Amino acid sequence: MSIDPTAALIIIGNEILSGRTRDANIQFLASGLGTLGIPLREVRVVPDIEEEIISALNLLRAKFTYVFTTGGIGPTHDDITADAVAKAFGVALKRHQPSVDKMEHYYGDRLNAARLKMADLPERAEPIETRATSAPGFKIENVYVMAGVPSIAQAMFDEVAPSLAHGEPILSRFVEAHLGEGDIADDLTAIQNEYPHVDVGSYPFFRSKRVGLSVVAKGTNQNDIDAVIEKTAAAIQRLGHTPSIDQQVDD
Repeated sequence: MSIDPTAALIIIGNEILSGRTRDANIQFLASGLGTLGIPLREVRVVPDIEEEIISALNLLRAKFTYVFTTGGIGPTHDDITADAVAKAFGVALKRHQPSVDKMEHYYGDRLNAARLKMADLPERAEPIETRATSAPGFKIENVYVMAGVPSIAQAMFDEVAPSLAHGEPILSRFVEAHLGEGDIADDLTAIQNEYPHVDVGSYPFFRSKRVGLSVVAKGTNQNDIDAVIEKTAAAIQRLGHTPSIDQQVDD
């Protein structure tokens, strides 16, 4: 396993691409992985089309330490993620009897063929079971297949997180001021060049009818992060503005 683990996320579902549903899984997954020292390096949104799921999955699982998917493991006709993952790995789907037993207990007489489909896992896959649902997600090699419903996806991630290889925790701080990006762009370029291992990002905002900028420093070295924030604050002051620096260090 890589000593510098990385991750990618594939969001599966036509409803995301159509704008009908707003994805809520990127933020919690990026944050949760960051606390483990596993940066989320890429996110892709793909439709409910088998060949596109397979293509994205095969590309990303070869590129990153871990790949997570959300969506497409429900009971309806367009829930095709399990089938696509099985084909990507060249294995068949097999009904997971312990999951069937759990679903029988939960659904009772309401358990039908459509719901039983959620107990079909690729061969060699390990179920991801939680208290949030009787239907499982699953893990196969470095791929973690989770539900699209945010509360269930969160529960599934919490279940697998302890088993992931950790890197150095990703820390962050920010400084804000009421000025435009163009005012401080040259200073930020110089600071970024001086600290190449810190991710220096600038994010404009508009509050109370005033333009402002939040500069975020992220990395694994606390001293470097603090230096970036201090130098950014000094640059803001030289430009005649008052910086507001956060006092907490988190992700």
